[in-house]
Amino acid sequence: MNIPFLDLKRGYKIYGKEIEEAVLEVLRSGVYLNGEKTRNLEKKLSEYLGVKFAIGVSSGTEALYLILKALDPPSGSLVLLPSFTFVSTAEVVVRAGLVPYFVDVEEKTCNISLESLKETYKELEKTGRKISGVIAVSLFGVPANLKEIRNFCEEKGLFLVEDICQAFGAEIDGKKVGTFGIASATSFYPTKPLSTCGDAGMVFTSEESLAKKIRCLKEHGQTKAYFYEYHGVNGRIDEIHSAILLVKFKYFEEELKKRKELAEMYNRELEGLNNFIKVPFFPEGTRPSYALYTIKAEKRDDLRNFLKEKGVATGIYYALPLHLQPVYRELGFKKGDLPVTENLATRVLSLPFYPYLKKEEILYIVETINTFYKTK
Repeated sequence: MNIPFLDLKRGYKIYGKEIEEAVLEVLRSGVYLNGEKTRNLEKKLSEYLGVKFAIGVSSGTEALYLILKALDPPSGSLVLLPSFTFVSTAEVVVRAGLVPYFVDVEEKTCNISLESLKETYKELEKTGRKISGVIAVSLFGVPANLKEIRNFCEEKGLFLVEDICQAFGAEIDGKKVGTFGIASATSFYPTKPLSTCGDAGMVFTSEESLAKKIRCLKEHGQTKAYFYEYHGVNGRIDEIHSAILLVKFKYFEEELKKRKELAEMYNRELEGLNNFIKVPFFPEGTRPSYALYTIKAEKRDDLRNFLKEKGVATGIYYALPLHLQPVYRELGFKKGDLPVTENLATRVLSLPFYPYLKKEEILYIVETINTFYKTK
């Protein structure tokens, strides 16, 4: 059996005709940017999330950058964020003229640790360095501890920005992830739960002044035609991506249910391997978006190679944490500084996972994993 890590074609067979019709409508309209499709998408997603404003942009990375740029914290001030995340979370901090400072994560959720956040803040406070805010990532679609992190940020006078690039649609006690901070950023990259056929993203906020500024910044910083008040970027979403997302959003909740069913099936089938594998942990009161199904495995690299030999593709998010990446060497972090993050980097393994994964494929994957550990 050959099982790809992600099979986008299966979903396309379900709604491909609708997408093609929607894209053709855009092409025939002659309106390719800042049109009705984008306005409609922004309205639908802001209502879905429960915020006042949604701004379509060119990627999840650009969404994060535009938020930081609009907040305009003091140049060179620190932003606290997890090391166990995709590089864009830290990359945008540098682009905005700020300094990323990495904290550890929770073993169970792989999300930013409130304890580490507090300890790091306390130590940095002694040095007199200016700390402006926190970026909380809800990794793999599992909500971070956003209530407590928000409380901490409010107590310390820090902004809280949410990176929900893997967690659009997730909830904590019925409240959507992406509504706990001053603003949030999501991605519609093809691998995300709600995705388009390329790069696109969105900013969410209920702060009118922030939304207004972000709208200017994504249009080169202009406040009216050819009048530039800010140093901006070319960060628009286009009408074709908006049209595709409007079609796929109709299926979004249905696909979240399918993801949940498949994650629960994986959990049940892997239950007998507790000595070797830890299945994903979903905190009580949360609804994940199940972006990825990521286990923590003993002999991870050997297992991955064995699965590959048997036709099962897997992924590793993330093999080298950001605090140990060459590009952030000047920040002074060294191996051993963030022990939970470093340990997870050697154990995490993402298995094939998408709404149209077949149950017999999951059974084959689990059987193959069982075979591997029986021989060890």
